Formats: sequence, C-alpha cells, structure tokens
Amino acid sequence: MRFVDEVYSLYRDQLNDEEEDPVTLVLSLLEEHTREDIQRLIDEMSEEELFQMMGIYLVEMLKMKMAQEGKIPLWKPSFVPPHLH
Repeated sequence: MRFVDEVYSLYRDQLNDEEEDPVTLVLSLLEEHTREDIQRLIDEMSEEELFQMMGIYLVEMLKMKMAQEGKIPLWKPSFVPPHLH
C-alpha cells in the first residue's frame, strides 16, 4: 500500500473523475519500469498486500474466462496490461 500511497500523492491532481485515469496512469508507470523494478516492489509488499494483489488479479482473470465461455456478459477489463519488457 505504501507504493500506492506514494503514487496517489504524486498524481492526485492529475486523477480526475474519469474511470480511465487510473488505468492510463498505471499503464504509463508499468512502461517506465523493468520486470526487476516491479519484482522489487512486490518483494517489499506485506503479506496482506500480496494477497490483495493476487486476489484482484484472480477475480479479474476468472471473470474474463467466464465471459469467454458465455457464462457472464462480455467482460470489459478495468485494466489491460501491456506487454512488458
């Protein structure tokens, strides 16, 4: 959460009422960092943060799979990860 707090503090004025603003910001941040940078951030996470991150990821991916099989309406991801380094 510390990293999220830091990012929010830095970009708070640029985040408006648009739902896409955080997505754009995150994609930009990811493009600026290497896999090793991201791994360092993950290594610094608390156990709770790690479980929270994995939980969100798994829920979103399961929704995508369910939509692909027609079990739920077409899924619009809130975040589409870029192909990183």
